[in-house]
Amino acid sequence: MATFLYRLGRLAFRRRRYVALLWVAVLAAVGWGALQAPGTSDDEFSMPGIESQKAFDLMGQRFPGAAADGATARVVFIAPDGRKVTASDTKAAIESTVRALGDGSQVAAVENPFDTRAVSEDGSTAYATVRYKVPSSEVTDASRTAVEKAADTAREAGLTVEAGGGAMDSGGGPGGVAEIIGVSVAALVLLITFGSLAAAGLPLLTAVLGVAVSVFAIVLLADPLDLSSTTLTLAMMLGLAVGIDYALFVVSRYREERAKGHAPPEATGLAVGTAGSAVVFAGLTVVIALAGLMVVGIPMLTKMGLAAAGAVVGAVLVALTAVPALLGFWPDAVLSRADRGKKRGRPLRTAKAAKAAKAEKAGSGEENSAGVRWARLVLRRPIPVLLLGVLGLGALAIPMASLRLGMPGDEAKPTSTTERRAYDALAEGFGPGFNGPLTIVVDARGTGDPKAAVGVVSERISGTPGIVSVAAPHFNEAGDTAVFTATPATSPTDEKTKTLVRTIRNERPATETAAGASFEVTGTTALNIDIAEKVRAALVPYLVTVVGLAVVLLLVVFRSVLVPLKAALGFLLSVLAALGTVVLVFQQGHGAALLGVEQTGPIMSLMPIFLVGIVFGLAMDYEVFLVSRMREAYVHGEPAGQAIVSGFRHSARVVAAAALIMVAVFAGFIGESGSMIKMIGFGLATAVLFDAFVVRMALVPAVLALLGDRAWWLPARLDRILPHVDIEGEALHRTPPAAPHGEEETNVRAAAGTETAR
Repeated sequence: MATFLYRLGRLAFRRRRYVALLWVAVLAAVGWGALQAPGTSDDEFSMPGIESQKAFDLMGQRFPGAAADGATARVVFIAPDGRKVTASDTKAAIESTVRALGDGSQVAAVENPFDTRAVSEDGSTAYATVRYKVPSSEVTDASRTAVEKAADTAREAGLTVEAGGGAMDSGGGPGGVAEIIGVSVAALVLLITFGSLAAAGLPLLTAVLGVAVSVFAIVLLADPLDLSSTTLTLAMMLGLAVGIDYALFVVSRYREERAKGHAPPEATGLAVGTAGSAVVFAGLTVVIALAGLMVVGIPMLTKMGLAAAGAVVGAVLVALTAVPALLGFWPDAVLSRADRGKKRGRPLRTAKAAKAAKAEKAGSGEENSAGVRWARLVLRRPIPVLLLGVLGLGALAIPMASLRLGMPGDEAKPTSTTERRAYDALAEGFGPGFNGPLTIVVDARGTGDPKAAVGVVSERISGTPGIVSVAAPHFNEAGDTAVFTATPATSPTDEKTKTLVRTIRNERPATETAAGASFEVTGTTALNIDIAEKVRAALVPYLVTVVGLAVVLLLVVFRSVLVPLKAALGFLLSVLAALGTVVLVFQQGHGAALLGVEQTGPIMSLMPIFLVGIVFGLAMDYEVFLVSRMREAYVHGEPAGQAIVSGFRHSARVVAAAALIMVAVFAGFIGESGSMIKMIGFGLATAVLFDAFVVRMALVPAVLALLGDRAWWLPARLDRILPHVDIEGEALHRTPPAAPHGEEETNVRAAAGTETAR
């Protein structure tokens, strides 16, 4: 592996113009294709294998052409204090507004509240339902504006008018803000880390290149693969974060090799052969974690995982080819000012000169850097560091015990939005359960009297404690299938509503026997409950699959049994602490106002799966980058304790910078208005912070210090079975590090032959 990547790095350095032209051509090709493509949309959510989805499918079969996927909006009219919406003047204003609402080109129908009895018992509130011909994702801004203009008639009559529903969701705030914040903070961190504008700018430039190619490719494939806008956001988030990190590690290793006295082509080859090997295996762990989302069985989640995995693969390819090519154009620009001054003279080519350079660097303070001092502190006090880290993360993980899963709706939006105010007005006027009615689909095909059978089901469900009202059933043209709604007494996210759905389903055998017909419970509320249950059931199999595959991969990389197990256990600790923190903020409300969260509630059902999948891959990134330098030192003859110090000497500063960049990129998405992206951004930023600075920087060296040489133990039989990937670049170090120009390729071929013979 190391030798192949060494050659690839040197080839990209020498053929830099061709490599650059190739990437420009790829960017232009996918960019042109993306401009011609329809683009992403909010694809229809489906989840095979749950009752709610079966009911939706049955409705699609028995009610053809009913435009079940058409968007709806609810325009809520609230009378001033002391007045009623049924008064002649207010009723006239509402009916005039209803007529205006029906004028839009995308509007299919408008239901007058006085015809459909959509008036509250006290007469203070009424609502009109606007049905559209198109899904929510295709409702235009002009159609939403038309709703607001139509409402002005009622407002002039003194009514308060709010509009909610899927049709009014514009899909979030202005795009690009989160990316700008993340890139700005990343630029500052890189500048502080490298002390060079060129060295800071190169990882940003290549990361943007990789993200641009990935985004254009997703837009190009969005229509045939039915990819959503959330898929695009996730791929952009991950691609930007790992793209900067991967390029950062290659550039950092290049600077290190140049400081040892290697010429630019050789330093590039060595950087790609060593740091590039770590990039490949780190990228593989991320891809495994994301592709493993297929285990959950949610098509949308699978698409999001595969698209994000594609963005990670793009970031790896850019780091291995575009980065060395750009180093070829400006070989000295990324060096520090002191190193650039040294390189104006003759390059250091001898082993003696390299040792002198190392001694000089040691005298300049690198041997006493913050990373080295911290590593030595951990070596002296491994048990207190281990206990403090484990207890701290364990305490943060405690709120996980009260985790409630759900899918936030308009109730989770800020009160400044009309959707949230409409939600609150409907809950106050018609009861908290009105915003989440249950949809009952009765299959009466084969019964002698379908209407009587549906009547029995309706009566039984109406008598269930917790149901406040049942609407009249609506039959299909064949008269053998009916749909009606049942309104709970509690809100959609209330635990009592979940219990109510379970009760109705548990009593189904007796109800179906009495009616002679079968029925299913669906609707948004029931769908969210089913999703939460399916995600909870899939979490353990997903963890076993992803962690198992990654442990095998790390077993090959580190040739150790205990190091991969330690890495997996550390990840579990950090991800549980991150989930506990998410519960503290988004469910229990501690510090929620600081993040713009005005309404707490259950954690989004997909959040644990997302957090586990993405953070596991990123956690293994830091494990590979940090521990591979420790193993490299150990393989080259250093004692186990000193190898830990050497690993921190070379990697601690860069790993810390990489983690801060990822935290900045993810934290930038907290400012997005979409609750799903906001929660994912916060969870990922928190998890990376815990994993990088507590687990990898504190717990990992503490455990390795306690294990000593046993950390690198591998049974002889397993050693013979596992392939040798040489991530440490051992074969590259068996030849003089900077051979004369004429002998360079000969030495590389000899190294390659030695590695193959192993």
